This record gives sequence, structure tokens and C-alpha cells, in this order.
Amino acid sequence: MTTALTSAHQSPDNTQAPILPGSAEGKAPSDSRSAATDFLQIESIVLNLDASLRVHARAHFFSWTQGLLQSLIRHELLICTLCLGKPPAFRADGFSMTTPEPNLFSDMFLRDTAVAPALLKTWEERRYQPVVLDLSPTSQIGSGGFQRELERLGATQLLVHGIHDSDGRAISLFTFACRPGTAGQRQAYLVQLLAPSLHAAWVRTQLTKRAENGGDKAAGGSVLTVRELDILKWIYLGKSNFEIGAILKISPLTVKNHVQKILRKLNVVNRTQAIGKSLELRILNP
Repeated sequence: MTTALTSAHQSPDNTQAPILPGSAEGKAPSDSRSAATDFLQIESIVLNLDASLRVHARAHFFSWTQGLLQSLIRHELLICTLCLGKPPAFRADGFSMTTPEPNLFSDMFLRDTAVAPALLKTWEERRYQPVVLDLSPTSQIGSGGFQRELERLGATQLLVHGIHDSDGRAISLFTFACRPGTAGQRQAYLVQLLAPSLHAAWVRTQLTKRAENGGDKAAGGSVLTVRELDILKWIYLGKSNFEIGAILKISPLTVKNHVQKILRKLNVVNRTQAIGKSLELRILNP
């Protein structure tokens, strides 16, 4: 299988406006779709935009994306990623009706440390346009555990799009894992249309989650010692155990032991997740 990487739009010199399903521009003389079918497609878009406004918790988000949204963007798995800080630390969550444990995919997504940065870089290089990526052993995300799990799921085509701020820094990234041939130009246009609603709904679920776990901030901040907080700050700045040891005048092994304690106290599995959670809980204030 070869790697295919495409943007939803052409180059700036010959960019064409996307065609809304059912519009006059989208109808060829040989188009046999009925007016009723066209209306249902447009109605589905409106219904999805309306449904996104009703999302206030993770369960609502799951019901929307794995239910009504499937009528527009058919996918086996959706990975929602928050990009926190600079350089970005990632928090991810998985949603799927196909696999009973989508969180295993989101954990693998983060453990394969090349995956999220590679997808983010590809999206940025395409000037923040939706990207369709067919996975192969030589694809941008490598051939690690995340890709192997997608191959096992039969979802080897990725549709990637996100939201960025006014400085061009990514805020969120949405990765739809689809069956081959499922994601095309129409789906790329639809994800571009729906991305603001996806982002707003997803952020609301995070705010609700934080409110429900209101004690986490105090608990997280209080259980970390002053030394552990110092080490966490140097981890955020990208320092290795050896470098942190040199800065704090302690051995790399001691640093490693502190890092393991930080991971346990924050209930995360790696340094990237530790940074993401500490930013979310405001333990770190960069």
C-alpha cells in the first residue's frame, strides 16, 4: 500500500470553493439524485450542527459523534486531542461503536509519541486544511502500535482536521479513522464545516469534567512535593532526567524515582500525559 496525503483544497492559485451537497454547482446533468435526497443531506448537516449545541458531557459527545454524525462522516474511531501549552502536550480521548475499549486506542495514540506530533505537523504544513492520510509501513506516523491497532480494526484511512488560535497554534485536533475509500473530498469539506462545532462541544465536555472533579486541582497540587513540582516544570521544558539531575544537583536515578512518583500521583502513564494533566488542573502555570 502506498502513502497518499492530500489536502481538501487545491493550491491558493486555483482554490475552488467547496460545493455544498445539494447545491446547483454540485449537480451534473447526469446526476440522478432526487430533490428529496438532496434535502435530506442538507437537513443532516443542520441536524448535526444543532445536536452539537446539546453536548455538555462526555456521554452526550459520544452519542452525537457515534450516532448522528456517522451519517455525514462514516468512521470506526474518533480520537479527539487537546493541544496544551508550547511545545504542545497532548490529551486524547477515543470514541467508537466498533471497538468496546476506544480508550485503549487513545492511550496508544499518546504512547506512540511520534503520532500526534506527526499528524499535527502534517496538518500545519497543509495550511490547516483537512488532511486525508492512507496508512502504510512508511507513512508519517511510523509503524508503531497505534497503526497496528488501526490495521487490526480495518480503519487505515485517516481524516485529520482541527482548530488553531490567531497565532497559528493548534488548540484541538480531530482524527477520524475510517475504512479505506471512506474519506474523500466531500468528507474533508464536511469535517471543515463541522470542526468549530466539534471543538466547542468537546471543550464543554472538558469543562463539565473539571467541574465534576473540582477537588482534583487541590488534591493534585497538594500531593506533589516541592521537589516533584520543580521536576515537573523541567519536564515541561523538555529536559531529560540527566539534565534535570544536573540542574538540581541530584542523580538521574533520583530524578527517575521522582518522575515515577509524579506519574502515580497524577494517575497517568507517561511524561506527556503528566504535563497535559498538570496543565489542565493548573498545577503547572507556564
